[in-house]
Amino acid sequence: MRYARDRIAAGFSLAALAGVLAVAASVFAAPGRTGPLFAPERGSFKILSKGQQVGKEEFEITQSGGNWVAKGNSEIQAPDGVTRVSGALQLHPDGTPVSYEWSTQGAKKASATINFNGAMATIELRLEGRRPFTQQFTFGSAQITVLDNNLYYQYAVLARLYDRDRKGTQSFPVLVPQELTPGNLTVESLGEQNAGGGKKMEELVVKTEDFEVDLFLDGDRLMRIVAPSTNAEIDRL
Repeated sequence: MRYARDRIAAGFSLAALAGVLAVAASVFAAPGRTGPLFAPERGSFKILSKGQQVGKEEFEITQSGGNWVAKGNSEIQAPDGVTRVSGALQLHPDGTPVSYEWSTQGAKKASATINFNGAMATIELRLEGRRPFTQQFTFGSAQITVLDNNLYYQYAVLARLYDRDRKGTQSFPVLVPQELTPGNLTVESLGEQNAGGGKKMEELVVKTEDFEVDLFLDGDRLMRIVAPSTNAEIDRL
């Protein structure tokens, strides 16, 4: 699977998110877990390429009725101007997705709506000046992760989907909506590692066929994302 995330501004992109359903605290716990999968959260990231800030992102995870919604907005400085990207992911209590909407504005405008039904995703893509386009993907599991271009908060959701009680290498089907790209990824915890600046944090390594990203967490809070192959970093403010 080829990710266009090896570019920033002209496209270095990372991203992923998911959520949860509940009415009482006992409903929040996913099978095999000892506690809630998600909790309300709000934050912001600065996006750096080769040590220079090229963008920023604001995000929040909130409960909405019986589901959870994770949404974010980013601004990326590209050679042809500023690109703005927004995305909202709605999830069931076990972290499986209900729907996802994204839009981008810049040199080109586009948007899409994705509805999930078990292991199937139905995408309606809308490009400026063209008719809407619909496509379906079927995955091997309903536990689909969404990692969209230039929306880094979604990695905070992926980190929560990783079962720390089981540990080890865990696999997830993944969808990159802006590229209509399905695939698979693995997540593995390396335990407490040096996160830079003399700080120690838990490190999760996310891998696809051709891409690797390091996530650094303080408890359940995603604090830093590093893509060594592209000299890109996403740091929490």
